[in-house]
Amino acid sequence: MIRHRAAYIAFDRFPSSKGSGVHIAQMADELFTRFGGGLLAVIGGGGLPRYQREGDREIARFEAAIPNLIDRAEAFSAWVAGHLAPHLATLEICHVRDPWGALPAVTAPGRRHRVVFEVNGLPSIEMRHTWPHTAPSTLAKIRELERFCLDRSDAVIVPSNVIAAAVAGLGVPDRKITLVPNGAAPAPFPNGAAPAPRPPRPGGAPGRYLIYVGALQPWQGLDVLLRAFARLADLPDLRLVICSSVPERRARPLRRLAERLGVDGRIDWLFTLPHHEVAAWLANAEVSVAPLTGCARNLDQGCAPLKVLESMAAATPVVASDLPAVRELMTDGEHGRLVPADRPAALARAVRVLLEYPDEARAMGDRARKRIEDGLTWPHSRGRLAGVYRTIAPNQGGGSGVLAEAEGSDRDVPPPAPAADLAQGPVGHDAPGRLGAAHPEPGRA
Repeated sequence: MIRHRAAYIAFDRFPSSKGSGVHIAQMADELFTRFGGGLLAVIGGGGLPRYQREGDREIARFEAAIPNLIDRAEAFSAWVAGHLAPHLATLEICHVRDPWGALPAVTAPGRRHRVVFEVNGLPSIEMRHTWPHTAPSTLAKIRELERFCLDRSDAVIVPSNVIAAAVAGLGVPDRKITLVPNGAAPAPFPNGAAPAPRPPRPGGAPGRYLIYVGALQPWQGLDVLLRAFARLADLPDLRLVICSSVPERRARPLRRLAERLGVDGRIDWLFTLPHHEVAAWLANAEVSVAPLTGCARNLDQGCAPLKVLESMAAATPVVASDLPAVRELMTDGEHGRLVPADRPAALARAVRVLLEYPDEARAMGDRARKRIEDGLTWPHSRGRLAGVYRTIAPNQGGGSGVLAEAEGSDRDVPPPAPAADLAQGPVGHDAPGRLGAAHPEPGRA
């Protein structure tokens, strides 16, 4: 069996059509490229194999069907611990995305490896919106677990300055936090000339359409978008394409709202479209819309929406909510328009202006694409991540497979985590898919 030097742990299904799937693919590939392969431990289900191997890279998927979210997270932590155990003598870097994966990494017996904690969101904040009936005492314990894992990680990476501030608010010193923005992949200009040609129009695409790409949670603001679209009823040739990264059943409440608003006949729904097909839909849209709400989830911890970056990379002007995390990516009037969150009338007005001035809209799209090319591509992001690995694991690329006895490598085993029993009643009964084996298979990572 392979003894790995690197592991990437994520309490997310992979692969998937969601933005997290794109992000995991890029970050894990950078890690495994630098450390000669590795173990990817993720969520399975939905027909995905429990185990895959490609050369020096292995994917193990957790499949246990546990309806309660907290119970499932705790089972995932135990499963990860079992999968890390065979590699503890050789492991140099363990890259994690959440406290459930971080806990077994930072408390591993005789730990010698470094831990990079990638914070794209904090469950203690996310769950207030995803599962609003979660007990406050449960959220408090999760917050304590987040602090515990962040404190014992060697580096923390974040995709936006807003999330960096939220992490710093948990007591993480600035010296441990590194900004690694999300990226996108703009199509190359032919012979260096602009503008770039658009990909062919997808089959079945309307002649003229707005587009939304992403998930359908309440904080995404799809209800605001539908109400804004209803205000554009005087443009009968204009349609709205919603590329949903989640299954059709999640759209039922929004489809009922569309019927009540009288716009259901003007909307094209696409569900779990493969990521590589989304670029053509974005590139041929008149405008891309990111109507994020002004809730605490988007303001207190921020976000780094791939939908904005990928729209900019496609040279499509964006109309987005004027939130701090979005302002890190685009400038109002330069790359698109920023409008007050939760304001359907303002959103509709901004879209209408771009439609009425197509030359200026195209110019915004071209400037947006240039903005991505100048510093928000995946190679830029991966370069920053590689810098973090070099800083905390200076022996990367060597043949020993074990970190030298450097500062912090001969540490005591951390004490048990403070949140062993988080569940305060059922949370998350609408669990996505079937989730896995509690222990690794014999001979498998």
